Amino acid sequence: MSTSVSAAAVAAAAAALVPRLTGRRSPPASRVPEICRRRIRSKPRIFSSSPSFPIVPAAAMATDGAASDAGSKKKLLIFDSEEDLAVSLAKYTADLSEKFAAERGAFTAVLSGGSLIEALRKLTEPPYLDSVDWSKWHVFWVDERVVRKDHVDSNYKLAFDGFLSKVPIPPGQVYAINDALSAEGAADDYEACLKQLVKNGVISMSAATGFPRFDLQLLGMGPDGHIASLFPGHPLVNEKERWVTYIKDSPKPPPERITFTFPVINSSAYVAMVVTGAGKAAAVQKALSDKQTSSDLLPVEMAVLQDGEFTWFTDKAAVSMLQNK
Repeated sequence: MSTSVSAAAVAAAAAALVPRLTGRRSPPASRVPEICRRRIRSKPRIFSSSPSFPIVPAAAMATDGAASDAGSKKKLLIFDSEEDLAVSLAKYTADLSEKFAAERGAFTAVLSGGSLIEALRKLTEPPYLDSVDWSKWHVFWVDERVVRKDHVDSNYKLAFDGFLSKVPIPPGQVYAINDALSAEGAADDYEACLKQLVKNGVISMSAATGFPRFDLQLLGMGPDGHIASLFPGHPLVNEKERWVTYIKDSPKPPPERITFTFPVINSSAYVAMVVTGAGKAAAVQKALSDKQTSSDLLPVEMAVLQDGEFTWFTDKAAVSMLQNK
């Protein structure tokens, strides 16, 4: 059993669980798959209410209200304040990090943009800053704008400034897009990187879907119900084959982006959907209503895990249009 954070040990266990690793030494850059390594600097430079949803009011820390639904579990957590939400989200994420690090020696976490990064701020503080084994983390993005990493619109820059620069995740385990490529090229390149990491055993595969199974996807939702860069009425919501695809006509600027597809999102082991504010109440109401129709589903309604746990982290404003909240 290895006592170091060796990427070689991870690769050797591609078809099985990775042995539990206890060291904190990060792998040499040479052991990171070449197709992924070429986009990572050693030191990043930055320049410029449905019946299937139990409703769990949470005055402070979240409580368990899981319910089974076609092989998945769904929870709706409602917090009195954004501060309480952030405290609970940190514990939830840290607990999953510990679980997967123990089970397979790695924790794959997918980030989004927007207010999600601010909601993760408690992870950068004690006790989690010291108690989380950050050497096991592998970080990805559910979507990214095709801009330079130092651009104000970059989800990488947002995450680096607010989260990644404050925790000791090995730089070689942070998988940003190749910002020198076109949107199509960046999507192809990112998908190739994911496939290499599946081959090496870093990312699991879903036996149920045949798509990559990330341990945790930390997602947000727009006022129009979009998630990732999957927008209402856009053809990309129907993509069934690709892992990562691209969009050049995003209704929200900037227009060029790459994004995970629904088969990848829906293959996750856990999803945390972090949604706050009255501006998103209408989309939340539709998503959690028991009057859904398949003809006009919002993208957030299409996020249905095949075999996992989906948890809504919300505040009172976001659920203000729900009945019986």
